[in-house]
Amino acid sequence: MTKETEIKNEKENESKQMKKPDENGGVQVQGHIKIFDPENGEVFVNKRNAIHYENMSEALAMSLANKTNGFVHEMHFGNGGTSVDPTGVITYLPANNTGQSANLYNPTYYKVVDDTSSLNTDPVRNKIQVSHTSSLVYTDIVVSCLLDYGEPSGQAAFDNASNFESTYVFDELGLKSWNGTVGTGKLLTHVVFHPVQKSLNRLIQIDYTVRIQTLTNLSTIS
Repeated sequence: MTKETEIKNEKENESKQMKKPDENGGVQVQGHIKIFDPENGEVFVNKRNAIHYENMSEALAMSLANKTNGFVHEMHFGNGGTSVDPTGVITYLPANNTGQSANLYNPTYYKVVDDTSSLNTDPVRNKIQVSHTSSLVYTDIVVSCLLDYGEPSGQAAFDNASNFESTYVFDELGLKSWNGTVGTGKLLTHVVFHPVQKSLNRLIQIDYTVRIQTLTNLSTIS
C-alpha cells in the first residue's frame, strides 16, 4: 500500500466515524393515573394514559433550553370521552394524541397544578414533584391534584347522577403546558376512563405520574 493510499483510507475512515452519533440512546415517556377518594381510600380509576409525543417533545426541548414556556402547568378535566347506552354499556373514544391543537373532547374544568405559579390557589395539595433514585435510568414527574368538597362550583350535592353527560361527571383528563396564558397550553397527555362524578359529598384526588426514561433498562410504572 502506497503512502498516498494509506492517507486516503485514514481520511475516509475518519469521515465515516464523524458521521456516527456519539450515542444510540433514546427517550421514552409513559404515564399513569390514579383517581381516588383520599378520605376513604376508594379507587375510581387506575390506568395508564396516552402521551402526545409531538407536544411532549417540544415541551421537553423548551424546558431543557430554559425557556419560559412548555412546562406542565394545569390538569384539565372533561366529560366527552365516553358514551353510555341505556343498558349501561360504555363506549370509549380513543385518546387525542396527534396534532398540536389537540384537546380534550369536551373540557369542562381545570386546575393549576404548578406549585410555583401564583395562579395556584392551593400549592400544598396541588403540586408537581420530581422523583429520582440515583443509578436508575428514569425519573418520575408526580402531579398531585385535589378536587375539594366545594369545587367545582355548581356541582351536584350527591354522587348519584343518572345523567352521565353532566358537566362534572368526568371521563377524561389531561396535562397541559404553559404557553403564557392560563388554560390555553398544549395537551401533553390524555386519558379516557369510565365516568366519575365529582359532587359536594366527596373529595377526589388525582395522582398523575409521568415517567421519562432512556430506551435501555426500561422500567414500567406499576
